Amino acid sequence: MIMKYEHSLIEDIQNIPWFNELTLPQVEQLAAISRVHQFQSGEELFHEGDRTDFMYVVLSGQILVENYIPSLGIHGVTHADPLDVIGWSCLTPMVRQRIATARACEPSSLLVIEGDALARLCDNDHDLGYLIMRRVANIVASQFLATRLYLYDIIQHSSQVVSRSNLPQT
Repeated sequence: MIMKYEHSLIEDIQNIPWFNELTLPQVEQLAAISRVHQFQSGEELFHEGDRTDFMYVVLSGQILVENYIPSLGIHGVTHADPLDVIGWSCLTPMVRQRIATARACEPSSLLVIEGDALARLCDNDHDLGYLIMRRVANIVASQFLATRLYLYDIIQHSSQVVSRSNLPQT
C-alpha cells in the first residue's frame, strides 16, 4: 500500500510542468518531503502572518489568495488554479511569515511541500536549486505585476469616489 502511494505521488509530481526537467532521483527526493492534501471549500491553507512552512502546487480546485488592506479590509488579490504555485515565500529567507491568506474556493487537491526541507534540497543539489529558484523568480515577478495592477485599480477606484464626493451640489 505504501509503494502505491509513493508511486502515485511520484506520478503527481512528474505531471506538474514546473518539475519537468527534474531527474527521477530528484523527483523521488521531492516526493520524500511532499504529500497530497485535500482541502474542503472554505478551508484555510494558511493565514497572513503565519510562519512560512510549506509551498503548495494546486492539483485540482481553486484557491483564493487574499490580503488585509488597512482601511479597506480583506480583499481577494488573486485565484490560484491547477498547476499554480502558492506559498513560495517559504523559499525566501528574509520572509519569515505569510504575506497573504489562502483558502479553498471549492474542494481542492494540493501538493504540499515542506519548505525547510525543500530549501535544503536546493542547497544540496544546485541543479535542482537553480531550476526551483528560477521558477520561483518568475512567479514572484508575475505576482508583483498582478499586485501592482490590482493596487492601481484600487487607487483609481478610490480617487473616482473622492472626485464624485467633491462635486458641487446642485
